[in-house]
Amino acid sequence: MKSIKVLAIIEATSITGPAKNLLQFARAASSGGTDPPVEMSIAAFHRPDEPELFLQAASEVPVPVYPIAESGRFDRKVIGLLAALGRSLRPDVVESHAVKSHFLLRQTGLNRSAAWVAFHHGYTWPDLRARVYNQLDRWSLRVASRVVTVSQPFRRELIRHGVPAGRIEIVHNAIEPGWGAATAAESAALRGRLGIAAGRRVILIVGRLSREKGHLELLRGFHDLAAEGERDAHLLIVGEGPERPRIEAAIRQLGLGELVTMTGQVPTAEPYYGIADVAVLSSFSEGSPNALLEAMAARVPIVATAVGGIPEIVTDRASALVVPPHDADALCRAMRELLGNQTLARELAARACELVLTRHTPEGRARRLVAIYAGALASQERYSS
Repeated sequence: MKSIKVLAIIEATSITGPAKNLLQFARAASSGGTDPPVEMSIAAFHRPDEPELFLQAASEVPVPVYPIAESGRFDRKVIGLLAALGRSLRPDVVESHAVKSHFLLRQTGLNRSAAWVAFHHGYTWPDLRARVYNQLDRWSLRVASRVVTVSQPFRRELIRHGVPAGRIEIVHNAIEPGWGAATAAESAALRGRLGIAAGRRVILIVGRLSREKGHLELLRGFHDLAAEGERDAHLLIVGEGPERPRIEAAIRQLGLGELVTMTGQVPTAEPYYGIADVAVLSSFSEGSPNALLEAMAARVPIVATAVGGIPEIVTDRASALVVPPHDADALCRAMRELLGNQTLARELAARACELVLTRHTPEGRARRLVAIYAGALASQERYSS
């Protein structure tokens, strides 16, 4: 059977959710785990002053990786570099991840010679650059052969922006079965390195330190939890991002210095789930969050806000405790309930893990993506003939 040549374009310095999913699919493709076969190549923007975590991780996957050097945020020479790479590789499908890649791909014109599958992961608004790209995304995505997004709310948003509904596909993220397994010795060693005593119960949040993740709401809820007598609870914040100064200031103002640990950027969050008693997603906006699937796979009971694709993945009081966003009191009550009711916590964690094993496997996601590539390619060929 003829293989499908795919060139994926991404802007990633660390191992973000989109980066994890891309590398996961690339591993499946390189091992021959797709039908029809997929020949994958990855192009990643890179500046000399930025971390190389993604490039290092991508180099461990047996697919070709092409760094696209750029000198700054708006370096127009990358358009020519991308176009030249496309002419050299001659892919059947080009895929782009997030707004910058969408815009630059359309600028190259590669979508006129290959089917274009654009992966929409939602919008954040950290700075002027992101706001500009977000606005330009309306222009970019309207001509993509297919747009893959991760939740119904994101799909509705895309339709409002003028993306034809018939071209939008919803594909939730996936995670490897058995992810997050840790031995007692590994967990004890990690607690020791972090200075968290064995008797403390750990509430874990994993994700980029950005405003839409709701860290400040979680801190207020955790403060109330501690004030109510849960002084053996410890909040562990894993991740890095622009909200760090505001989070650190809130920790000081709330007097939580001894009860909160911030790890900064880590190569993988996997070991931290091994010491967690509760995992929290306090977000105001989400798609199909990898942190949610990670907690589910690691059998850690979950408190999550009812935003984005979260209610499409877990159900309140069946597989998680789902609370309204922007509600520190609700977060506090849910965390208190899971810490105080071990039977409920175990039942929710077990059901959530079963959902991962049946609905969110990498193999299932790979099949969906290959079908989308094939459909986009067939549409491109009909249009060209």
